[in-house]
Amino acid sequence: MSKPYKILGIQQIAIGGPDKAALRKLWVDVLGLTVTGNFVSERENVDEDICAIGEGPHKVEVDLMQPLDPEKKPAVHATPLNHVGLWVDDLPKAVEWMTANGVRFAPGGIRKGAAGFDICFIHPKSSDEFPIAGEGVLIELVQAPPEVVAALG
Repeated sequence: MSKPYKILGIQQIAIGGPDKAALRKLWVDVLGLTVTGNFVSERENVDEDICAIGEGPHKVEVDLMQPLDPEKKPAVHATPLNHVGLWVDDLPKAVEWMTANGVRFAPGGIRKGAAGFDICFIHPKSSDEFPIAGEGVLIELVQAPPEVVAALG
């Protein structure tokens, strides 16, 4: 199947827990990642530290997440590996093509993500209407900025 887009590489991994301080102890204090920002969203039920390893187009984001309310959805702490983010060179074309070819997306459509890039999510579970999904893994598609497309494309 000819595709009008290209997956360029891993943009991020997101790790959830009941208290992100414990996650920071490993990922920042022990492994040496740099905290580059913080994102809080009631809609997404998340308080996350945005960390990074590497530089430029080879930088990979590692998001350390805890829920604002452990009783609400989405439950960002329910699975330790919450999701994997993939750079894509043309997010709207990718979503259009994937949808037409049976990929199920999570509600919310394309929107701004925590790091400021346009994002959307492939649903972890398939449905009768959309038989292709993440097979238990939530996958975030992230619009790559021009410098990442140039470096990895």
